[in-house]
Amino acid sequence: MDTRTILLSEKIDIVHGHSSFSTLAHETMFHAKTLGIFTVFTDHSLFGFADASSILTNKILELSLADVNHAICVSHTSKENTVLRANLQPQNVFVIPNAIDPNEFSPVELSNGDGRLRIIVMSRLVYRKGMDLLAGIMPEICQHYSDVDFIIGGDGPKRLLLEETKEIYQLHDRIQFLGAVPHNRVSEILNQGDIFLNTSLTEAFCMSIVEAACCGLQVVSTSVGGIPEVLPTDLIHLADPSVHSLLTNLHKVIENIRKGNVTSKPEIHKKVSRLYTWPKVASRTEAVYHSVMKQRRPTLKGRIQKVLSCGPVIGKLFIIFIFLDHLVCRILDIIQPVKSKHSEDITTKVHCETHFAVKSGKR
Repeated sequence: MDTRTILLSEKIDIVHGHSSFSTLAHETMFHAKTLGIFTVFTDHSLFGFADASSILTNKILELSLADVNHAICVSHTSKENTVLRANLQPQNVFVIPNAIDPNEFSPVELSNGDGRLRIIVMSRLVYRKGMDLLAGIMPEICQHYSDVDFIIGGDGPKRLLLEETKEIYQLHDRIQFLGAVPHNRVSEILNQGDIFLNTSLTEAFCMSIVEAACCGLQVVSTSVGGIPEVLPTDLIHLADPSVHSLLTNLHKVIENIRKGNVTSKPEIHKKVSRLYTWPKVASRTEAVYHSVMKQRRPTLKGRIQKVLSCGPVIGKLFIIFIFLDHLVCRILDIIQPVKSKHSEDITTKVHCETHFAVKSGKR
């Protein structure tokens, strides 16, 4: 069943797309606008402006979001980035953070009994996640503290660098690699540690530090992107994206843990569990949907006016695609009319990235 058939037969009112790199989201939003359906877009990442790939991606995003009704970002830093990249009106972009289930991420007292401290790293092992910084940190910490170990979950091209560091400094019994970790085991692994280390070079929000804090871990992280917005200052130790700064903060946290001068895991969990819950996110997202439904439905004239602002050349070129899409849809309306599966009028919402979901009405 094609996109047009789904949108019309299910009487979709709002198409909600996620991710700048999702072709499914952008294609579905493009066709939805042709059919007069409202669109909402959520951006989860930060991108640059200078390199060739970013310039191309940003121009495509600008064209796709030229006539989007509203956009959602996961942090204020992410909002500023998206507004600049896609040339959006700030008043049409809302900030709604990610959420977790606090019952899934809760502290569990493990009877290790060996008195060792464990630093947890849960991340894709890629350059953007600061794996080069981690490679410089591990030998220093292991040399300075004989009772501190590293547990690293995740996989990626930078794992080779970390494995080489482990070999060079003979840290076989101090560093444990878990490889790719299923999401249902993340909480179990976090509960094996005392400190969570995040070395990212860029982040729009960073869910991993929220999950770690919800499990009661002391969080040490680089202060980049939207990370300073995520946790209260008493629950996170922010550092510059450098080996020296991260080491300074790790030394401080390790000494505080040894002195017992840290907040207990249950108390940290209690604080974090109230910050990012799904009912809050759902309520704020629903408010965006209601705001969208009060606007005028997309029209061909309105789309052309907005797309022209994207540039004299690329804007006119994109208008050709809009005209073709409208023409094809009109032809299909004649030769392949779509009958609604529902006898009554309903309001539905679509998440393009993963599934089509009906908000209300009978199936």
